[in-house]
Amino acid sequence: MRTLLDWSYKLLAALACLAMVAAFVAVGLGVVARETGWDLQGLDAYAGYAIAAALFLALPGTFKRGEHIRVTLLLDHAPPRLRSALEWWSLAVGFALAVFMAFYSVRLVWISRETHDVSQAMDATPLWIPQLAMALGCIVFALALLDALVARARGAAFFEHAGDAARIE
Repeated sequence: MRTLLDWSYKLLAALACLAMVAAFVAVGLGVVARETGWDLQGLDAYAGYAIAAALFLALPGTFKRGEHIRVTLLLDHAPPRLRSALEWWSLAVGFALAVFMAFYSVRLVWISRETHDVSQAMDATPLWIPQLAMALGCIVFALALLDALVARARGAAFFEHAGDAARIE
């Protein structure tokens, strides 16, 4: 199970990277199209879809690596028992919110698919297609928070830290 979870975090991070490249290409094509007079409709919408996909797909991997913004000022100055309780509380509330977000993002995909909802932009893309990335990212993010809770209960380390130099808060 550990290998599957780690693999899914890395796969989604790679997909987020591809989404960022797609956003860059869409924006670049939009600039070139405007300068040359081409009519490439929907590029702004595709850039937006790619940026949203990158954001949601990157959630689990960045959480695993400890790269989400954490406000540790309170935790660093709290006594050990209070710090432990605050960390438990943070993970539990984060997990609950992530499950809520995952449930409603999956529901949004389903409703968009059932109602044949399309983008209002010139591309008229069925909205359930770009919403899939959001739902997938939210589901795996909820699993990552559950993974962190289980690791905490076992007394094992969950977060990977690449180095504290990048984490100046």
